[in-house]
Amino acid sequence: MFRQGCRSAAPLCGPPWASVLLLCTAGLLSTELKGAQGMQVTSTGPQTIQKAEGESVTLGCSYTLSPFDSGELDIEWSVVSPDTTQKDLMLISYTSGTKYTHGDHALATGLNFAARDPSMGDASLSISRLSPAQSATYQCKVKKSPGVDMRKVTLVVMAKPSVPKCWVEGGELVGKAASLRCKSARGSTPLAYTWRRESGGPMPAAATQDSVTGELKISNHSQSAAGIYLCEVNNAVGAERCRINLKANKPPNRAAVIVGVTVGSLLLIFVLLVFIALLYWKLSNLRRHEKEFSNDIREDSPPPESRPASRRTNRSASQHPQVTYSPVGGADVSSFNGGYPHTLSSRPPVEYDSRYGYGV
Repeated sequence: MFRQGCRSAAPLCGPPWASVLLLCTAGLLSTELKGAQGMQVTSTGPQTIQKAEGESVTLGCSYTLSPFDSGELDIEWSVVSPDTTQKDLMLISYTSGTKYTHGDHALATGLNFAARDPSMGDASLSISRLSPAQSATYQCKVKKSPGVDMRKVTLVVMAKPSVPKCWVEGGELVGKAASLRCKSARGSTPLAYTWRRESGGPMPAAATQDSVTGELKISNHSQSAAGIYLCEVNNAVGAERCRINLKANKPPNRAAVIVGVTVGSLLLIFVLLVFIALLYWKLSNLRRHEKEFSNDIREDSPPPESRPASRRTNRSASQHPQVTYSPVGGADVSSFNGGYPHTLSSRPPVEYDSRYGYGV
């Protein structure tokens, strides 16, 4: 076919040999260009992949070779540096039938080729136990001279939302505003909150919800709004839920509250008055008892000292040691006065007085 093209073009261009040479050269160049473009990375799919923390992922990199690719097969996976002035970070490579892992950094953890033999047209990269540190743009480069091709894919590792907490703000009173809250403590943003009613009927007409803050507000709470509500929080890699039972409580009777407060205050005042009266009575009895006790002590006081006459008698006795006295109540008392004995007349016995002692 090529020869027929050359012969058909010969009469068109000047000398026959020049036209033939031109067409042959063009045909050869076209064939070589087609062969050089034969090396292609054929993997398709999203350019950005979002995965949950702890999961596994496979970054596709399938390729086809051209018969004109005669060089040595070289496969490289690297992380593209966001700074164009910096070199890309090599992760794993395959050359001459040997696999090489480069570096011991966090990005190289859990990396391996998905296929047992990457030279068979599948250079996909498998990453296990993903962590947020492995969020990056990865590049697969397949080279076999003269053919070369590459593919880039961005991996985003996200944390699933934790189980949210549901609660009600306010007293759940009929006729008042009721606010249902939902909050997840952990999870990669953006987090979206959605409320729906599980029992009791459709969502109240007066209810409004905020998907960012997780609030469901019922402006005018009523008995018909009571029931079980479900809150769901989700992001690109997961979702969690919580439930809450919203009640409808009747507001308290204000008149009854006022009466109760008044009665309680009066009872408190009465109790205080009784306590004060008892305390006064107790103190009065204590003072009267102390007064009577002091009077009893004065009546039972010890006898006073001897009368002055008794003291004079004692002094006389000490000045005249020769004089002897008989015991009180005896018959006679003998004495010596100037060496002559005298006999004193006997006296009746002396009686003892409890207040003044013996008489002299």
